[in-house]
Amino acid sequence: MSRSPVSATLTATDKDELLQAITTIKEKLPFLIDLSNEERKALPKMGDKSRAFVSKALEVATQNPEFLPRSFNLEEMRKDVQLFEALYPLLLALTQLQELVDDTSLAVGSEAYAAALQVYNYAKASGQTAGLDAVVEEMGQRFARKSRKSKPQAATL
Repeated sequence: MSRSPVSATLTATDKDELLQAITTIKEKLPFLIDLSNEERKALPKMGDKSRAFVSKALEVATQNPEFLPRSFNLEEMRKDVQLFEALYPLLLALTQLQELVDDTSLAVGSEAYAAALQVYNYAKASGQTAGLDAVVEEMGQRFARKSRKSKPQAATL
């Protein structure tokens, strides 16, 4: 797959404005929660198939509240469904944005690393490393292999 290199800059002002926009988004969603991995795994998930089921269940409960126990909070269910439906397009938009930022960051990081490798190889090969020996050696530490520690031998009786 061929792609053109990313050639762009992000000014400090633009970066600050973007971070402020993210802060504003968080402020507009004060009810957001942070689940642990265990909590996330334990929760039943509402996917595309479940959305129709939940919608139908809400309609049934709304039209026939008499069979529900008094402890069932129909209004809370309605709020949960409405909030989910309101958050869903935000989730899609933010997921797409995150994928674009991830891909762009990966691409420009790769471009920067490839350029750094060229600089390192040119500096090593030039023979004119006077004054650069320490820097080239320091850069070379990136590729140094760590020695494997020998396994302790079990004592024999």
